[in-house]
Amino acid sequence: MRADRLLSIVLLLNARGRLTARQLADELGVAERTIYRDLEALNIAGVPVYTQAGPEGGIFLDEHYRISLTGLNPAQVRALFVASGVGPLNDLGLANAHQDSQLKLFAALSTAQRAEAERMRQRIYIDPTLWFQAPEGLAHIQELQRAVWEDRRVRVEYHAVETDWRVRDLDAYGLVAKANIWYLIGRKPDGAWRSYRIGRLRQVEVFDERFERDPEFDLITYWRAAATAFERESVTRVPACTATLRVHRSVDWYFPGFFEGRYERLTDADAEGWSTMRVTFASQDEARTRVLGLGTAVVVVEPAALGREVLDTARAILARAQAEPGAARNDTA
Repeated sequence: MRADRLLSIVLLLNARGRLTARQLADELGVAERTIYRDLEALNIAGVPVYTQAGPEGGIFLDEHYRISLTGLNPAQVRALFVASGVGPLNDLGLANAHQDSQLKLFAALSTAQRAEAERMRQRIYIDPTLWFQAPEGLAHIQELQRAVWEDRRVRVEYHAVETDWRVRDLDAYGLVAKANIWYLIGRKPDGAWRSYRIGRLRQVEVFDERFERDPEFDLITYWRAAATAFERESVTRVPACTATLRVHRSVDWYFPGFFEGRYERLTDADAEGWSTMRVTFASQDEARTRVLGLGTAVVVVEPAALGREVLDTARAILARAQAEPGAARNDTA
């Protein structure tokens, strides 16, 4: 609707300062000529929005203009006040600031809007953490937060999955929390962008030297593209493994807990408690590890290659245990 688009223009200009008509058009998914018609409508409505030609020009609001919260519709109020955990904000030391800002926003609402916000808070809660997710070490989060905020260069010692400890000098561009796992977004001296999982950092040194931030860099755009590329590369490099398993009811709890959305029960349990499931694992290595962990409560039906791998690994474990001096085993049989 046009009214929503007009409000979006005002909010974007208020938040970002000067923008070009092309930038506004791209952001709102309309043509530039539509933006100019909308600007004329805003001027007629008394909104102090201006345009300035030239390289340093653009579209902007009067610096004294302030937006009132009375224009929020019910859906926007609900979006602002949906209850959620503050795990990542707490990691940054911003949990109290978040709560204070929510209180100030709540106080600025009308009586009807406050009732809508409270209804939302009592009905929907977003928990950003995964089940059974162990907290990662964040000993360096404050140093990195300062480096990112002040555009500092850093030296980190990082342990990648496929390598040993490596030292990297980086321009500290941003921090991203994905389900309570923090990443440092940095640019290497050769200009390459990389994401570093903070839980795998052993040392961090923040330099006094500042770097010149790339004005074209956008953190959200970078992260979305990097996450998509990582997922695509992971699937190509390590294909998923879909297996058919016979599963005893004693371990039924395991699959909803760890594979929700990735398993399907093909048959109900028989008189002895066995049912058939189809489960999608991230890789065949994960499938082998998970199946072995469930011991005699799971039998691989297919693929045959997975069944052979599980059996060969079990035999190797047994042989190793029998050959290892002092290994725990039952010799009374």
